[in-house]
Amino acid sequence: MPRMFTPKLSRPIAIALLFSAMLLRSGAVANEPAPRFNAVTTAGEKFNNASIKGKVVLLEFWTTWCKFCVAEADYVDKLDKAYRDKGLIVLAINVGEPKKLVKKYLEAHPRSCRIVLMEDTNLAAMYEATVYPIYVVIDKDGNISDEQRGAGGEEALRTLVSQAGFPVTLADQH
Repeated sequence: MPRMFTPKLSRPIAIALLFSAMLLRSGAVANEPAPRFNAVTTAGEKFNNASIKGKVVLLEFWTTWCKFCVAEADYVDKLDKAYRDKGLIVLAINVGEPKKLVKKYLEAHPRSCRIVLMEDTNLAAMYEATVYPIYVVIDKDGNISDEQRGAGGEEALRTLVSQAGFPVTLADQH
């Protein structure tokens, strides 16, 4: 019987393909209702599906060890500062780290947006937060508008929020 040719992928190519597939897999599905959630910020503010109705929400899933999260923190905080009073809710959810570690990190790297610890929410599991940062936008109707896995810069964040119907323009970034 003739021997059939079966191509073998080199290990680096196989790993790259697997990683790409993982990045493309999404826990959130656009235009579907956001999963039911509860979140409490480090300042004690409470959020859930009912309390965000009528608002656009940007969820940022981050960790202290993620260099991309550190690099993008200023962009997230800048959006929060510019648009909080206009109805944008920004929640930065730290994933899987002890409260003491996050508190110490935030003392050295202050954030202006609302911080939520994983023990104070069920959001990380709902959005399959396993690669960081992850951004999820919920529109005014409580539906998932879009999701971005990985860093994309300030313009990408502004585009993500504006696609949910929030009036963010690129001119505002200056």
